[in-house]
Amino acid sequence: MNLALWIAAGLLAVVFLFSGTTKLVAPKQKLAAAPGRGWTGDAGVGFVKALGALEILGAVGLILPAALDIAPMLVPLAAVCAVLLMVGAMITHLRRHEAIAVGANLVYLALAAFVAWGCLGPASFIG
Repeated sequence: MNLALWIAAGLLAVVFLFSGTTKLVAPKQKLAAAPGRGWTGDAGVGFVKALGALEILGAVGLILPAALDIAPMLVPLAAVCAVLLMVGAMITHLRRHEAIAVGANLVYLALAAFVAWGCLGPASFIG
């Protein structure tokens, strides 16, 4: 169970790190042209950049606290925040009729929920 939690947290961290970095670095017009990211054309630049920064913080929060054994309870907190982020992303993509993006968000939501449940349960890698 411990290994599965680390793998799930690592996969989520990679996805959030890549997505967050892209939102911080890429121009808004380039993001809006990418498949599944058309919503960025309707959002303000500041919102997109802030979301990118939060995703990077989420990636860090999923790995570093447990890896360094410093405030490891931040891992399930980061996972719960990832669940909430994915719910918001799914709502946005559903409103835009982007079924493929909704499916991807559902997978990420399931991984985040698994990490949150696992970190708070008896097989936790943080306790």
